[in-house]
Amino acid sequence: MSSVINSTLTHLQAEANVLELTALLNQYNHEYYVLDAPSVPDAEYDRTFQTLLALEKQFPQLAHNNSPTQRVGAAALSAFEQVEHEVPMLSLGNVFNDEELFEFDKRIRERLADTAPMHFCCEPKLDGIAISLLYESGQLVRGVTRGDGYKGENITQNVKTIGSIPLQLLGKNYPERLEVRGEIYMPKAGFNALNQKAAAAGDKGFMNPRNAAAGSLRQLDSSITASRPLEMCAYSTGLIEGEVDELPQGHFAMLNQLAKWGFLTNKEMRRVDSIQGCSDYFIKLAEKRDALDYDIDGIVFKVDEFDLQEELGFVSRAPRWATAYKFPAQEEMTTLLEVEFQVGRTGAITPKAKLEPVFVGGVTVSNATLHNADEIIRLGVRLGDTVIIRRAGDVIPQIVSVVESKRPENTLSIVFPVFCPVCHSPVEREEGEAVARCTGGIICKAQSIRAIQHFSSRKALDIDGLGDKLVEQLVQEGLIETVADLYTLNYKQVCQLERMAEKSASNLFTALETSKHTTLPRFIYALGIREVGEATAKALALHYKALEPLYTATEEELQTIDDVGPIVAKHIAKFFKNSYQQENLEKLLAAGLSWPIIEEIDETTQALAGKVIVLTGNFESIKRSDAKKALEALGAKVTGSVSKKTELVIAGPGAGSKLTKAQDLGIDIADEQQLLELLK
Repeated sequence: MSSVINSTLTHLQAEANVLELTALLNQYNHEYYVLDAPSVPDAEYDRTFQTLLALEKQFPQLAHNNSPTQRVGAAALSAFEQVEHEVPMLSLGNVFNDEELFEFDKRIRERLADTAPMHFCCEPKLDGIAISLLYESGQLVRGVTRGDGYKGENITQNVKTIGSIPLQLLGKNYPERLEVRGEIYMPKAGFNALNQKAAAAGDKGFMNPRNAAAGSLRQLDSSITASRPLEMCAYSTGLIEGEVDELPQGHFAMLNQLAKWGFLTNKEMRRVDSIQGCSDYFIKLAEKRDALDYDIDGIVFKVDEFDLQEELGFVSRAPRWATAYKFPAQEEMTTLLEVEFQVGRTGAITPKAKLEPVFVGGVTVSNATLHNADEIIRLGVRLGDTVIIRRAGDVIPQIVSVVESKRPENTLSIVFPVFCPVCHSPVEREEGEAVARCTGGIICKAQSIRAIQHFSSRKALDIDGLGDKLVEQLVQEGLIETVADLYTLNYKQVCQLERMAEKSASNLFTALETSKHTTLPRFIYALGIREVGEATAKALALHYKALEPLYTATEEELQTIDDVGPIVAKHIAKFFKNSYQQENLEKLLAAGLSWPIIEEIDETTQALAGKVIVLTGNFESIKRSDAKKALEALGAKVTGSVSKKTELVIAGPGAGSKLTKAQDLGIDIADEQQLLELLK
């Protein structure tokens, strides 16, 4: 139902709509707060809520005390003791654009009696579980969930297991009774590690960090909570009783005081002096959102001065002096229209979902990945289903769940192909693998196209001007079938291609000639051997120092090389035994592809000779690729995964499961500043 209300509605029609929306929101609340199993994304809840709010504004007589707009959340779980909040934990109003943000500011200023300077405190809105912590004489005595805002669940034993929650306040100058409010959440790295552990055990993981945090907190056995990577970030105070010398008079200063008492507070919080400052802050945080090591779904803006907060007061369900500016939804609902099966460079068959276009994560999405046949079965998804899709940053959108309550009667099963959709060769799935593959090899045009695109890519032979579209055109026109055919192209035929002028053709042939002079690591990587990335290609090149020894290398010999395990060794040996690949290599070498001889390396002259290093996360002052090259120039072996052989992990913001694994293995960890010192 649209949030724009029809002004011609009759009273009876409006009453029916209010009843329908109220029932829907009560259902959503129950799923979200009680069951920890939301069936719709937050954006859908917000739209439904705004529609009901607009109806009640148009028909005030229909607004009643039990309306979802008059309450904060939903009833707490009955498994825990119910505790009444001494000061209600109210929710926040929302804004979704700058126009609504500036309207919020206008309402505040119109309500205030004087024109004293006003500041705002800006804080990331963590996507977790709200908690109330009560301290008496500096000791933690109670931890209660928000529940419905008036009563919550007593989970004191569980919150005591969270390391970022102080059991005893630091210092001495604190109130006799102090209620601290905050958000309990699960950082991304911990969430990824938790789901990886679940997958290894054959268990189903959590949908997102927020659900993982909720499920971890609501365990009757606190030892389970203790095993989960939870954190608590303080964002305000509630009850304060007892004399204290010089309590802060503003929200920002109070957060700093909470940090002194031992609480974790958000490093991104800022104090600004205007609503324009709030807007600027929102833009900056939106840009770095994906690099943060925790999920946020918006920014909270609060009038900073406590005296102004008191003067502004509250409406029925929220303070007038605060609002949450929500980010564009990263989850949305849409309809699965059909599924296409794409064939990759190594023959991997990947299902691609075609969706009813929907705006999510700041862009319009019409495609999403379904990964493989197992994922289709796990989701239980069917053609025609209403699905929830997620898009975070530059990550490919994916289907995360099915809204079964919205499933129509005429849905159809998704049938995974047994023959390649391109060349009609049989599709096979090796035991122990999740991916099904086309067995067609060179006869499959899709595999040929992907192989040539990979061969000419920037990190491989870097053939300038040979884009994906041109590769497809060359293959479809029958001018090339393999990578070796690139070097036997006919200039006149290329000039006759659609949208290919003589200048473009000339540039392409110049780039092809230039690409003949490469390096052995690049050439090995360009061949597209399964599981052989840049690091493994370089390790192979440095070990053998020539291509010929790879032809006869056994799987056992290959496994003596760093970065080469049994599976990778099997793929390498199989590649070079393949008669088609042998013929292809002979043609490439006959075409004149060559590389400098790799000299023996004098490791005694290199400061990091043989040291195994892993880079993870984002860096501000140096690109990851540049850092890798610089470390390798000093003799380090920069690998893509953490293992017992790893000696150092250099982690920037946004580091995930690699950092967690390094911590578990006790591997040395450095930050960006230490990296720069190392490179000096």
